[in-house]
This record gives sequence, structure tokens and C-alpha cells, in this order.
Amino acid sequence: QVQLVESGGGLVQAGGSLRLSCAASGSIYSINAMGWYRQAPGKQRELVAGISRLGSTDYVDSVKGRFTISRDNSKNTVYLQMNSLKPEDTAVYYCAAGRRYVPNDYWGQGTQVTVSS
Repeated sequence: QVQLVESGGGLVQAGGSLRLSCAASGSIYSINAMGWYRQAPGKQRELVAGISRLGSTDYVDSVKGRFTISRDNSKNTVYLQMNSLKPEDTAVYYCAAGRRYVPNDYWGQGTQVTVSS
């Protein structure tokens, strides 16, 4: 099993920045993909950004150019740097990890990000 613990959420004004962190523990040798999902009230959960063990990244169109995902394998930690935040970025953000190509086998508890206008 893999445990994921997120930190770094909070309240920020539009145009501001936040950095989310997610520390993995447990059977981390089994992890390939890691990523961040978000779920806003009344909406489906969506994959915001993903990163492979070797560092290949992918982003949903709505955050390209504003969000950056990175990974420190020596610390078993994945980060999401969020810049130029918009009110529509408000959601609960979940860290996730996967044994193969999609990070959907293990989940964190979620952290709230609120962007005020």
C-alpha cells in the first residue's frame, strides 16, 4: 500500500500563487505515475496534471502555462506550483499515484484551494 499526504492548500486572491506538496510513503517502489486531480462542487473530478517517474508531464488545457508539476524521487514527493490563480481553480485538490501510466491507484485525503475574486 501507498500513503499520500497533501499539504499547501488555502485561500488566495485571484492572480496569486500556491504550491501543493504530496509526500508518499509505504510501497513507493511500485509507483510510476503521480498527479493532481481536482473536484469543484457539482463537478466531476478531473486530472489537472500528471508526471511519470522519468519526469514526463501532462496538463489539462485550462492550467497550461499557469501550473507546473514536479517530482523529487529522492524525497518521494510531488509538487504542484500554481500561478496566476483564477476563481475557477477553486476546488479540492487530490494527490494520486499509480502503478502504471495513470495516477489512480492511490489517493490522498485532499486539500482545499479557494481563489477569491
